[in-house]
Amino acid sequence: MRMRKKAWAEPFLKENADFVIEKPEIWAGHWREKLACQRLRIEIGSGKGDYFTKMAAMNPDEGWIGIEKEHNVAAVAAKKALAQPHEHMALIAQDADQLSSWFAKGELDVIHLNFSDPWPKSGYAKRRLSHARFLKQYEALLNQQGQVIMKTDNSKLFEFSLTEFSRENWQLREVSVDFRRQPHPEDAITEYEQKFMDLGQPIYRAVWQKKVI
Repeated sequence: MRMRKKAWAEPFLKENADFVIEKPEIWAGHWREKLACQRLRIEIGSGKGDYFTKMAAMNPDEGWIGIEKEHNVAAVAAKKALAQPHEHMALIAQDADQLSSWFAKGELDVIHLNFSDPWPKSGYAKRRLSHARFLKQYEALLNQQGQVIMKTDNSKLFEFSLTEFSRENWQLREVSVDFRRQPHPEDAITEYEQKFMDLGQPIYRAVWQKKVI
């Protein structure tokens, strides 16, 4: 997500170091303790923070960690989160390439991928968050019942993801090519998603569970 540089963003992130975790690897294996929760979710590419802040408000007993590499965008997300009760929340303003060093094996319950960058050029496929190189990390970090939940407006990315998860032997638990056709009050709608809904564009969604070994 591209955004005009905000002069206040970097200072704001640094001023809120208790919430914006500069060295997340320190907490690997101890996130539940830090966030005082039993169930732990992360959202990779949380953008302006609408989804993980809304979902955290709807599920106040769960731990929620947003991950957003663009600092101007992450600062907006942090400001939204800090404006509400946030003792079970945290933000990591770094690239998810380092994901495996931030969490212990089996530590996560759910990984959310919402409207991820599709990286449409074939040469950039490895950058997609549903590429096999990420799926191998997700498999290690999720517990045995752990799930990846993906939503996107991009049909080609969705097709790619279905194929990639299948190749890595994940179990497809749910799939929808028009998720918002029916109401889903349990799943927050962001401003970004609402724009596609207003245009009548379908929202693709799938839920995968890691393979049983």
